[in-house]
Amino acid sequence: MKFFIKNLIKIIVWALIISTIVFAGFIAYISIIDYKPKPIEILTENDEYSIIEADTFSLLNWNIGYAGLGKEMDFFYDGGKGVRPTKELHKKYLNDIVNFIGNTDSVDFWLLQEVDKASKRSYYSDEEEIINELHSKNFSIFSTNYKVPFVPIPVNKPLGYVDGGLMMMSHYIPKTVTRNAYPLIANWPQKLFLLDRCFTVSKYPTSGGNDLVIINTHNSAYVYDSVKRVQELSILRETVLTEYIAGNYVIVGGDWNQNPPGYEPEGNYNGHKFIPSKVKMNPDFVPHDWKWAYDNTAPTNRKNYAPFKHGVNKTTCLDYYLISPNVELLNVSVIDLLFESSDHNPVYLKVRLKR
Repeated sequence: MKFFIKNLIKIIVWALIISTIVFAGFIAYISIIDYKPKPIEILTENDEYSIIEADTFSLLNWNIGYAGLGKEMDFFYDGGKGVRPTKELHKKYLNDIVNFIGNTDSVDFWLLQEVDKASKRSYYSDEEEIINELHSKNFSIFSTNYKVPFVPIPVNKPLGYVDGGLMMMSHYIPKTVTRNAYPLIANWPQKLFLLDRCFTVSKYPTSGGNDLVIINTHNSAYVYDSVKRVQELSILRETVLTEYIAGNYVIVGGDWNQNPPGYEPEGNYNGHKFIPSKVKMNPDFVPHDWKWAYDNTAPTNRKNYAPFKHGVNKTTCLDYYLISPNVELLNVSVIDLLFESSDHNPVYLKVRLKR
């Protein structure tokens, strides 16, 4: 009996030692190959670019949820149990997204978030290439914000390899596009497995000599530390104010992961159940002559603690625009797709430049 117990203890000790070595090696490997973007990176500089003559434009902003968070899905980060859809459901969600984008070709600028290039969660579909093929004559640019060789959670069904980011398409060719990094929201080693958040800045010269600056942003979720959120947003604030002071037209769209200032639903909210976000945009983020452009008659995001049922799941507004004082708001509207293929709804914007 003593001999058995002694051997059992040895086995347990060696198992712990080997597990520790394997885990340490895994962390070391991930640390070495960790995606480390620079604060500002030039994604493209074009010698032949568009000179915009028009003064009225339409934009569409949509977090497509990597074609993995349609109405049948819940998600473990939001209190559900799901990690990724079945391959058949992913294919259906992606087809729905592609059909919507392909049938909406009158939009001048597309701002997309959570577009996967090669991730386990989306069955390694190159969604950026598939979407780009819809508008092959247009300009498009992709910016990585989530590149991890192996995400080990949840333990029983890990997310695995992730490679995704932001995508912007337009009828016009910009002069420059840059990737601007947000600060990391977590310390080592947690940061190794989280998004490297960013926003892209696309500059389009106009015939009047000023630039039209289109910014695509995806801000942090699950961050309730006010200091970290202020640090993140201060980088975006400095960028938009600098561009406006230089005389440029500025439009920011994206998934802000917080309600816009003063947001309250209107009417019956298209039959949805509203819940305010835990954090809300500071109304003093920019001077008061700037305009927050959102539609409060329908939600842009639903909570993923359970598969979606209209009028049952809690919903809110996380996707909207910010426009500078020299840009006139003509229309903004949520296209309520009832979260059929993504946990976000697309948001349409129409604006006119004040010449």
